[in-house]
Amino acid sequence: MSVADWEHARGHMMLDRTFVNLNTGSGGPLPRRTFERVTELRTHLAGAPMDFLLHEVPPLLWNARERLAGLLGADPRRLALATNVTGALNLVASSLRPSAPGEILLTDHEYTPVRWCWERLARRQGLEVRTFRLPALPAGPDEIVAAAVEAMGPRTRLLAFSHVLATTGLVLPARELCEEARRRNIVTVVDGAHTPAFVDLNLAGLPCDFYVGSGHKWLLAPTGTGFLYLGRGSEDVLEPTQVSWAYQPPPGGGPLDERDSFGSTPRLRRLECEGTRDICPWLAIPESIDFQTGIGLAEIRARRRELAFHVRRRLAGDRGLEPATPAAEELSGGMVAFRLPRTPGTDRLRQELWERFRIEVAVPERPEGPLLRVSVNFYNTEAEIDELADALKELTS
Repeated sequence: MSVADWEHARGHMMLDRTFVNLNTGSGGPLPRRTFERVTELRTHLAGAPMDFLLHEVPPLLWNARERLAGLLGADPRRLALATNVTGALNLVASSLRPSAPGEILLTDHEYTPVRWCWERLARRQGLEVRTFRLPALPAGPDEIVAAAVEAMGPRTRLLAFSHVLATTGLVLPARELCEEARRRNIVTVVDGAHTPAFVDLNLAGLPCDFYVGSGHKWLLAPTGTGFLYLGRGSEDVLEPTQVSWAYQPPPGGGPLDERDSFGSTPRLRRLECEGTRDICPWLAIPESIDFQTGIGLAEIRARRRELAFHVRRRLAGDRGLEPATPAAEELSGGMVAFRLPRTPGTDRLRQELWERFRIEVAVPERPEGPLLRVSVNFYNTEAEIDELADALKELTS
């Protein structure tokens, strides 16, 4: 696509042009059509709540589930919708009962609240939490798998890892990691916060036990969209965190995994139902999918790679920053991280970039030192990346 085509696509986004957003990895802006759709749904909810909840929601909810499942390569009957990854992961962790003595195995790059979640489970069950170090700049997936396999042992009860690391944007070989864990009877929980619309997913072919994801990042769906995918054999493990109307099985029994009159299945609704609340963000997921597929998911991923290459050229080539993300296509996408020197003022870099230059990026803290993580999407431009490079020159010279 030409520069003009990308500028046209950019014009359909709810972008605040008063600042430079290079942080889709934390949260993506909405397409205008998604914003308009969720606003329309909320207007109906506000004006006729019971008509909306009882009559309008069921077909809309099933449609959203099917559309999201199609994007994820998933069976919609195994896809529970959630508010976000945090809620979905806590639902899983609150239900699991790994046997003690034993351990929960994590990578050394897991998101801090996620690590806390597994530490709480470990305390409750009398387990240990152990981390293993990922290769700094792996040449290929085999190095990552080898590091994980070396860390697995007879005491390992559960392996939890991020499909895409929030720190560096490194894409882990999820299928191979889950296969190795399954061979050893280790439960797998995959944190896919960054994967919807970021990588090409086929959850039906992924031998994990549980997979969770977010919609408010690269999918460009409203805040309050997430999901939990149930792997084969994990259907009867989970207990809802809140007991509500769907807690008891349907009167008279019946199949648990067939579409019901609520836009769900009895099994999924048991996990989703938390009483009366606003699920309009879920119902607007199809608009975000339609918007991106209208442009072309492959074209968007290619554009991200172009922009990521420009980030590398300006920040590594021109500014001399050390990349912390491999350049290989199978290991990376639209997030590129760079190592920052431990110097006075580094801890204020993100704040300075925002206050002085109106540039939004992430600056994750790592034991080996801080990182600068740049997230680029199709609505970003080379000129915005150049602004970041110039700002860094001024701040670090």
